[in-house]
Amino acid sequence: MLFVSSTPLTAQRAAEVIRGLTPDQFEETVAQLNRSYREQGRPYLIKQHEGGKVLTLRPRYRCVVEKLYGGPKEARLSQAAVEVLSVVAYRQPVTRAEIESLRGKDSAAPLRQLVRLGLIEVVGRAEGGGSAVRYGTTPRFLELFGLSRLEDLPESDDLSRL
Repeated sequence: MLFVSSTPLTAQRAAEVIRGLTPDQFEETVAQLNRSYREQGRPYLIKQHEGGKVLTLRPRYRCVVEKLYGGPKEARLSQAAVEVLSVVAYRQPVTRAEIESLRGKDSAAPLRQLVRLGLIEVVGRAEGGGSAVRYGTTPRFLELFGLSRLEDLPESDDLSRL
């Protein structure tokens, strides 16, 4: 199932598809497979991603994929985009007005850029039925910054003032 799935596979979903399989058995099987893959020196592993499991290449083998398909295109973020992304990451869900209040600058263009790059997305509407949207980070944001979850963001005394 992991070889053919285009989305992360949850233990619950695997148990629904495979008769007699429990979520605990699924988790134990994944752990056994990963031990076996590591012992055999396989270039892949099963890891947690977006609430489920995915089959992926070990980091040291990603260069093979890059040679085959080309490396990832590097996109440089402007200082404004980095500031907006930081505010969204630490304060989400957050509206454009809240971002601009914190930055003291217009944030429309950086918001559009970050949405276009798939780093942030609209996650709802502001309270009170207004038309203002709230922004939050995406799974792509976590992946690009090497995070498993938002709680893994670095903490600092400086950030407590945000």
